[in-house]
Amino acid sequence: MKYHFKIHREKKGYWAESLELEGCRSQADNMQELLKNLSEALNLYLSEPQTSELIFPAAKKLIKTKKIIQVQVEPSIAFALQMKQIRQNRNLTQKDMMDLLNIKHLSNYQRLENPKKANPELKTLVELKSHLPELNVNLIFN
Repeated sequence: MKYHFKIHREKKGYWAESLELEGCRSQADNMQELLKNLSEALNLYLSEPQTSELIFPAAKKLIKTKKIIQVQVEPSIAFALQMKQIRQNRNLTQKDMMDLLNIKHLSNYQRLENPKKANPELKTLVELKSHLPELNVNLIFN
């Protein structure tokens, strides 16, 4: 999962803003530092509290240019974000998802939506994909 940022150059450095996520931006003295800061800003922006019902827009399919760059979301955050988006798009509660996925304890499902704890095993991903065909594992690793 990658989001796009438009880069702006100023006399004393650079700043960039996300094209998809309003208010997600960062700045730096040089491009290398800007890329690092954008990665941190993006991952923090997407790591909202689990209790939030906010649905983030999907990343657009844009062509990279000199002024537009892509920033990769950390895999655990991308996975948790997708799980939450799928649940919300289906108008389900976490308990509903737990039942749908045959998970015994709610806390085990909640871990899948927690960007700090989401780290499913391969067999879990296979099981999730069988119940959630819209789960796109390519977005997690791209």
